[in-house]
Amino acid sequence: VESLILKHGDWVAQKLDEWRNRSRPEPLKIVDGVRLPMLGEALTVRLALGNNRALWSEHPAPALTLCLRTPTDAGRVLEKALREKALHLFAERLARYAAQLGLKAPTLSLSAARTRWGSCSLRSGIRLNWRLIHFPLHIIDYVVVHELAHLREMNHSPRFWAIVETICPDHKAARAELKNLAAQCPGW
Repeated sequence: VESLILKHGDWVAQKLDEWRNRSRPEPLKIVDGVRLPMLGEALTVRLALGNNRALWSEHPAPALTLCLRTPTDAGRVLEKALREKALHLFAERLARYAAQLGLKAPTLSLSAARTRWGSCSLRSGIRLNWRLIHFPLHIIDYVVVHELAHLREMNHSPRFWAIVETICPDHKAARAELKNLAAQCPGW
């Protein structure tokens, strides 16, 4: 253990410095007309009086109207709407790629992890971070395929990456893009 720490100590120190010095996104201020990314496109959020529900519209451009009892409910109603949209979309993508990999679609649940976009367990299924809904579809697909590949290889070996590559031949670019997008993800 000691030799391992000595061998990789510089790398660990560098990662700790990066983590300490990373810029944190500004908390999202939910006001009428705020725009935030959804599936890589701008989504306009409108505020109205109502019974704490969300109404989606696509025309003339993607919009989400939050019908609120009080303005303080905006964050909770917005997150609930985005989580519901994420769960539906992620389930579709999971079923599609599981079939392509010859797998049964596993149980899907959402997470709000701060540092992980997905996780896989043979026992409990796949967890995807609901905030992926902010990113373009090809990035969501990369994360879905990555987690499904773990059902075959519970590691990041060359065999694992070969499985990912069968569906996402550009997985290295997608992984780099995910890292860049993560730094810009709206703060909640």
